[in-house]
Amino acid sequence: MTADAPAPPVRALVLGGGGLAGIAWEVGVLVGLAEGGVDLGLADRIVGTSAGSVVGTLLATGVDLEAVHAEHRSGEAAGTTGPPATLDMEALGAELAAAMDGAADAGEMRARLGAWALAADTPPEAERRAIIDARLPVKEWPKTDLRITAVDAGTGELAVFTRDARVDLVDAVAASCAVPGVWPPMTAGKRRYIDGGVASIVHVARADDDGFEILGRADRVLVVAPLDPPAGGPFRSVAQEIEHRQESHPDTDAVAVLADETSLAAFGTNVLDPATMPESARAGREQGRAAADEVARRWA
Repeated sequence: MTADAPAPPVRALVLGGGGLAGIAWEVGVLVGLAEGGVDLGLADRIVGTSAGSVVGTLLATGVDLEAVHAEHRSGEAAGTTGPPATLDMEALGAELAAAMDGAADAGEMRARLGAWALAADTPPEAERRAIIDARLPVKEWPKTDLRITAVDAGTGELAVFTRDARVDLVDAVAASCAVPGVWPPMTAGKRRYIDGGVASIVHVARADDDGFEILGRADRVLVVAPLDPPAGGPFRSVAQEIEHRQESHPDTDAVAVLADETSLAAFGTNVLDPATMPESARAGREQGRAAADEVARRWA
């Protein structure tokens, strides 16, 4: 490269939260994108939140996503134990909203959710960790710049786990997937954490409480997100996250693959139900194939 040549683009793959349905859908999307000619190996950085932390870890550690996708389609994937299919997601949402009610800002809102989660009646941490461990064939942090988000249950502070954080990879993923009120806050290092999705579903425009930008420098951003919060709610929508990112980083070229109507129908009313995985996997693969041309053009 000559002195006048532009620096090569930095590519970031951002994988959002969405429960077990989201895991199956995201893997399907990535498989479909690869079939359509998208080289996911070009990713310099992978950011994973909740379900995205599982899928990002599988990709970053070199696990065969086609094989994982086949397991999801068959309904026989490892580590897919979920809460009862009768879990009332609407009631859970109402309890979470009540816990956040009256918070002065986002930090206090997260702290209230953490306090509520710490007091909730949930399964033991060891039981939940074993489930996450079964989902991850590779347990060591990869060389790829993998960034996993979670929220400190005691303080509400946003945490970003990387290979330099001296936190076990399984613990980092378990922390990111700790849905308040469903699973216990999980220990990573010396602290307990709840789901990274309580701060943002994708973290495209977020910095942690020390000012560390989760996405870092990235010229080209691919967002794959099964769930998209409505604009105007307590959380930014994916479009709002991208807009905020581009305000501070105007050169960012971002493309998003969001669940379409067919995929949302496959998710049903409980994205934590393992029974949603086969149809979510199939819908994700179809969406990946359909989006491949545009993503390849913007990504390569």
